[in-house]
Amino acid sequence: MVKGKFPGDPLPLTKIEVDTDSHLKIQEDQRCHRCLNKPCTSVCPAQVFEWEEKHIRVNYPRCVECGACRLICPEANILMEYPRGGMGLAYRY
Repeated sequence: MVKGKFPGDPLPLTKIEVDTDSHLKIQEDQRCHRCLNKPCTSVCPAQVFEWEEKHIRVNYPRCVECGACRLICPEANILMEYPRGGMGLAYRY
């Protein structure tokens, strides 16, 4: 971090405009059942994915659009598209 550029944590400098439609989708629940470690639940920096009894819950309004979920999923079961224009994450500085 360059000294003097960001006063502390830059996340408060973001604004998330939540869309009514999720930009994250689980293709097939059965693939999640086969996944042993469920890395999406631990790798996502915003904790968007949570295992609940028999399925993955996707709390898409928390997403910071980093794409880690689709890269880490061993079943290639997470579809992520960026939100439509004007929605999603906006950085302000």
